[in-house]
Amino acid sequence: MTTLASRAAAQSDDTTADLVRGLYRDMALGRRFDQEAYALQRQGELGLWLMSLGQEAAQAGSIRAMRPADHVFPSYREHVSALCRGITPAELLSQWRGVTHGSWDPDRYRFHIYSLVLATQTLHAVGYAMGVRYDGADEVVLAYLGDGASSQGDANEALNWAAVNRAPIVFFCQNNQWAISTPNRKQFANALHLRAAGFGLDAVAVDGNDVLAVYQATRDMVERVRAGGRPGFIEAYTYRMSGHSTSDDPKRYRDDQELTTWQASDPLERARTLLVERGWADTEFFHGVDDDAEQLAADARRACLTLPEPSLSDTFTSTLCAETAHLRDQRRSFESFKESFA
Repeated sequence: MTTLASRAAAQSDDTTADLVRGLYRDMALGRRFDQEAYALQRQGELGLWLMSLGQEAAQAGSIRAMRPADHVFPSYREHVSALCRGITPAELLSQWRGVTHGSWDPDRYRFHIYSLVLATQTLHAVGYAMGVRYDGADEVVLAYLGDGASSQGDANEALNWAAVNRAPIVFFCQNNQWAISTPNRKQFANALHLRAAGFGLDAVAVDGNDVLAVYQATRDMVERVRAGGRPGFIEAYTYRMSGHSTSDDPKRYRDDQELTTWQASDPLERARTLLVERGWADTEFFHGVDDDAEQLAADARRACLTLPEPSLSDTFTSTLCAETAHLRDQRRSFESFKESFA
């Protein structure tokens, strides 16, 4: 006869199996999308691309721990998180192709637009979280940042302001060991989560390549913040397996042995091993994920190559939230000038 405890354990196993399968799929699709975007940039179809290779567990585990209504403020390489929120390949690639700025509706996806200015999103996130607090809304804000961004004054101001005002926010730091070519040892002398704790945040560290650990740590932190606790800070130790961007050559500042060491902790392989060892997934499942990933890559390439070219007239209408009379006059003057060449 099945006892209550064993039924609970079985239910927990089933839930965990579904969860890990879903997280593995998120990571696999995100990695394949990242690879396709990298290829597109190398072929001249994108002006720049910042890769997320190696950081899939940190992103999938954290974003899946949030509620759909919780607002997220990314930096510039949270592609896995963005895909999980439903943002399309076309929307993700349009900014990097140079055809638009602000590629998606942040309110629709509860996911803010990318910011290439280091740490600026941390202040935006705290400001939004203060609004959530004043509105009495049942939301928690998630702000992504990297270890490099933590050296910016904006990030430290954001941590301090969030702590002083008990803003309902969780800062999720993907410590990928390098700020472009600057290693951690030259950035800070103490762990980042300890610095955050010094500001007065509820701070923890987690293995950022263990997707279940990331999911659990984020869910626990978010629940405490949502219940009225101090703002949170999660330092996820992970590794950027690629360059900082397609403009970067990591071989100039790090050795192959370091990369090899971290590749042994590949987040996808760890999740795959767990699924196989627990009997939670079979060959058919993995083939299905691979097929879906290839379809996503094909869709992403097609979407990129068919993005409409922008009109220079758009510059006047998108400079400010609403086109002013002065900008309207400038736009009409420009359009008349352009038509004179027809």
